[in-house]
Amino acid sequence: MSKTETGARSARAKALVERLSGRPLILVGMMGAGKTTVGRRLAARLGRRFLDSDEEIEKAAQMTIPEIFAQRGEPEFRAGETRVISRLLKEEDIVLATGGGAFVNPETRSLVKSGAVSVWLKADLDVLFERVSRRSNRPLLKTADPKGTLEKLIEDRYPIYAEADVTVLSRDVPQDSVAADVITALLHHLR
Repeated sequence: MSKTETGARSARAKALVERLSGRPLILVGMMGAGKTTVGRRLAARLGRRFLDSDEEIEKAAQMTIPEIFAQRGEPEFRAGETRVISRLLKEEDIVLATGGGAFVNPETRSLVKSGAVSVWLKADLDVLFERVSRRSNRPLLKTADPKGTLEKLIEDRYPIYAEADVTVLSRDVPQDSVAADVITALLHHLR
């Protein structure tokens, strides 16, 4: 990257930090959309702390998410998720990657809308399935037809994710490109 490109990138990041004025930046979307990877890159560019709500839930519960699902069920997991996100939204200057179902919860969505700026990382079924197939830690995909399950989740969740402040396409490009797209979209949104 040239000095000019680096300078322009730095200026855009600085402008976004000013426009956010401390408000948390929240990434929502399906499992496999790249929320954690893009979130880390955004946090680095914006000089913010990166947090992952799933990691924070695991710390609070002292269990993994698959263990919480197995021992306590999804409703108890979702209740804990809302409590953890509510606590994290009180922090300034963070980039928070949320679990795929977090924004679907009306209470959590309301908290995000009132105290943060949200970005939906939207990806198509094939991109998501290729990415999530690499890992076995997806409790909602432990079904006879994981791709069909993912397709049903997309059908149910995409209309809700569309309520995010900004939508950015997550695709098979370097995640730095997606992070740059997020910064561009947010600068446009927060004019």
